[in-house]
Amino acid sequence: MNEIAATPEKTHQKRVGIERRERTRALLIRSAIGVFARLGPDAPVVDDFIAAAGVARGTFYNYFKTTHELLAAVTEELNEEVLGMVDPQVLRYADPAARFCVGTRLYVHFALRYPVWGAFLTRIGPAHAVRGRRMDRYLLRDLELGLASGRLRAGSAPVVRDMILGSVFYGIETMLAQGDGGGLHHVEAMLAIILHGIGLPDDEARAIATMPLPDLGPVSSPVFATLKTAQDN
Repeated sequence: MNEIAATPEKTHQKRVGIERRERTRALLIRSAIGVFARLGPDAPVVDDFIAAAGVARGTFYNYFKTTHELLAAVTEELNEEVLGMVDPQVLRYADPAARFCVGTRLYVHFALRYPVWGAFLTRIGPAHAVRGRRMDRYLLRDLELGLASGRLRAGSAPVVRDMILGSVFYGIETMLAQGDGGGLHHVEAMLAIILHGIGLPDDEARAIATMPLPDLGPVSSPVFATLKTAQDN
């Protein structure tokens, strides 16, 4: 064999390099939250982000090609943290109809509670925010369970998934624009119509779409703490 085994020193250097890269990426993401919150998702330029993070221009481009790519990374990071809180609550329900309704309502609740993140979601859209990611997989999981058990009636889970996610992302934009505190009633009405359309009686659809939600409290993570600080300023 011609391969030379990695020495402990080289292994350590590699690990240190990976950790340094992860720290720098996390710094860029946390710093970007304040910039996006202050200037909006479209106005910032690369100079705004390198000034906020205190890094060189070349360092920025080592991680992100464009400001839009950075916005997508920020949105994804926040998205994954929310879903890490939401899905354990969803799994407490045996009924697949209740599962996707509770999960969707909690997701929208956080988007309205943290409107800066909600604005990121609507700007990025489902193609970058959820396609192939956890929300996509979790929603398909519950819809496929509902169709397989006969609880829900529809041609295919992906069709219903697309209908729900399209409604949710457009709905979040509507609710943020309204800004009257009635957002959850809006999403409940949307979900009741969807449930009725995939086989549930109207009364049952409304009951499931408006069932009490668990109180998850605020998202406790460094990234969301940064978001809340930026949002409150």
